[in-house]
Amino acid sequence: MEKCEEITEMVCLESDLLDGQMKEVEVDQQKILLVRNKGQFAAVGGLCTHYGAPLIKGALLGDRVRCPFHGACFNTKTGDIEEFPGLDSLPTYKVKVESGKVYVTADKKTLKKRVKKMCGRVPGASHTVVLIGGGPASLQCAETLRQNDYEGRIIMVTKDEQLPLDKTKLSKAMNIEIEKLLLRQSDFLQHYGIEVWTKKEVKSVDTEAKTLTFKDGTVQHYDQLLISTGGRARPLQCPGAELKNVKLLQSYKDATEIHQMSAGNKAVIVGTSFIGMEVAAYLSDKAASVTVIGSSEFPFQSSLGPDIGKMTMQMLEEKNVKFCTSNGVAEIRGENGKVKEVVLKNGEVLPADIVIVGIGVIPNSDFLKRTSVEIDSRNAVVVDKFMKTNIPDVFAAGDVVSFPLPLVGHKRVNIGHWQLAQAHGRVAGLSMLNQQVAINTVPYFWTMMLGKSIRYTGYGEGYTDIVFKGSTKERKFLAFYIKDEEVVAAASLNFDPAVARLAEMLLMGKRITKTQAQSDDLSWLQLP
Repeated sequence: MEKCEEITEMVCLESDLLDGQMKEVEVDQQKILLVRNKGQFAAVGGLCTHYGAPLIKGALLGDRVRCPFHGACFNTKTGDIEEFPGLDSLPTYKVKVESGKVYVTADKKTLKKRVKKMCGRVPGASHTVVLIGGGPASLQCAETLRQNDYEGRIIMVTKDEQLPLDKTKLSKAMNIEIEKLLLRQSDFLQHYGIEVWTKKEVKSVDTEAKTLTFKDGTVQHYDQLLISTGGRARPLQCPGAELKNVKLLQSYKDATEIHQMSAGNKAVIVGTSFIGMEVAAYLSDKAASVTVIGSSEFPFQSSLGPDIGKMTMQMLEEKNVKFCTSNGVAEIRGENGKVKEVVLKNGEVLPADIVIVGIGVIPNSDFLKRTSVEIDSRNAVVVDKFMKTNIPDVFAAGDVVSFPLPLVGHKRVNIGHWQLAQAHGRVAGLSMLNQQVAINTVPYFWTMMLGKSIRYTGYGEGYTDIVFKGSTKERKFLAFYIKDEEVVAAASLNFDPAVARLAEMLLMGKRITKTQAQSDDLSWLQLP
């Protein structure tokens, strides 16, 4: 076996780092995060494995560092990923201290990411796990099974045409090549015995016989089943909604078609959700005109509040995006089957070549209607803290579920965040192996528009007050969402790593009062 060439360099003095501090160092042009905790030094890769964010700008708590951008967490001793998004762990490096000097050893060929040790399928093993859905919950479940020595058959079934994709990018970069979106390459999946059946849709489930029937008439047996079918975009209910060029953004194909149809044309976006606003930002310098129709006065009004909504609106207006707020669509008129104009509820008429609809999501659970799987009033599959449904050997994860969130006293919630879907998938995979690990995660979300990213953590539904540090006018702020005199969530722009730090505090169950949030002294948040 070829021996890697090692390089050892002195990176700092022992006295340069106190307990609970971290420092970015370089060995052979590799960015490395050096951490000191309880007198011990540890070194791991310095870049988050999700999108390469510098972890030095993140939040360190004990042996765990949280990425400032999207909230992924890594153990600084083992490098293992402990919270999502992202699939891979960090490389680790040898550290030694001699005569008050700290030395780090790196291999010449060390990669930026490390895949956790996984097994493959043992030939002839008949036990079968079927995962319905090709999103992050399914993929994380499959990899968790293989990381924990499951050697049976894993079949992932998706109605999509592609292997699992990073769909968070579809509204932010609509002309991106498919290779840049794949979460795992096909040879990786084959190597670890993860079968992916594309363009395959489940018609019904027989939980007594443990079989799935597909729309093409074929049938598949399962021993254990994961329902992770996500949600579908809510269609517009008005005359003309069925016209060509009225688009929902659900797939890679949708994104490329919206990009092509909008270039040089008049685009109208219905909905001031995160999807709608990201699409508006993306099209602002590509379409001839972009108009956004929203039912509230400002975008994100109920989730992030009017101030952040107003700021976002101004950012887009500076790029010539027009807004028709406190309004709605009465009718879409067409010519030769294609969109020609949009009639608003106030009677105004907008010329349009394409209409993009982003007005919410419906959980994909219709195929379970004839089963005894418990579904709530909002169409979500009900699961317990182990991602188990009410039917033995049937689990569910991701945007399709209603699950108990520890942050709100285990009240059931349905939240469509990428990071949560992965957290669910991991817990479901462990549950399948009878490793009872309860879901314990804090929601973490981000949106990206015009080169600016708003980060959000917590669960702010029903908040009654918002306390701001900085200001939305300066486009640098930290907003605390208050309910019952406590901080339940936070959002920020250009204020890293405040949200990452707060996520860790919420995860540990720390109570943060409104008084603390209002105080000019934010030392409790330990901001640099």
